Amino acid sequence: MTNHRATLEIIAPTIDEAIEKGLRDLGLPREEIEVEILDEGSSGLFGLGSRQARVMLIVKGETESGIWPDSGPTVGVKPEAETPESRPEGTATQTDAYLVDVAQGIVSDLLHKMRLDDAKVDAYIGEAYGPLNRIPIHVDIYGDDLSILIGHRGETLEALQYIASLMLGKELERSVPLVIDVEGYRLRREQQIRRLTRRIADQVIQTNRSQALEPMPANERRIAHLELQNDPQVYTESMGIGRQRKVIIYPQEKVNQ
Repeated sequence: MTNHRATLEIIAPTIDEAIEKGLRDLGLPREEIEVEILDEGSSGLFGLGSRQARVMLIVKGETESGIWPDSGPTVGVKPEAETPESRPEGTATQTDAYLVDVAQGIVSDLLHKMRLDDAKVDAYIGEAYGPLNRIPIHVDIYGDDLSILIGHRGETLEALQYIASLMLGKELERSVPLVIDVEGYRLRREQQIRRLTRRIADQVIQTNRSQALEPMPANERRIAHLELQNDPQVYTESMGIGRQRKVIIYPQEKVNQ
């Protein structure tokens, strides 16, 4: 029988509560699982409502079936995600087309409810990522004057993506990663964060003193961490609580002090 890495997706008011609930459901200690934070949650964004934290627990060991007992409607358990190469021949096109159609339809319906019928929606399958080789669906939105969909530092965009992700998961009856972008905002923001991170890192190296970046959501902090992960002269850590959580850049010499 093929071995799989089992995963458990949990929704709870906070990240810590989600992790604790997952550990209880799995009956495993903390050191035997890896944690992937899918959404840190929010107290509310521009009237779109609050949202709970969402995490995925990845069992470090392997099981024969990759299946754990179902612990309730907020928990989705599935084996390691298949890569496009591992799919049976002849099924990829049909499956991908269905996923793309559902995602595009959901986002289009949301835009219609927001009275943005002139916006164009383009959906497609992305590249596999992460320890589970998860395959995301990307949805790009184009049109005139869509800044309302982005909001301050992308907060409205994150809220839209979260709502669409919940609707997509309910429609498909399983979790599928969804990434929504508006007029290339995410790419521009990523480039901005990388430039800022590199500039601050250069200052840290020159002064031998740590510096903090501005508070960022989890997905943006990850960009900063990745930008410096191979730099031998600095290292990074995330500190703070909630929306004030930020990346701190330290000179590498301090590791040995």
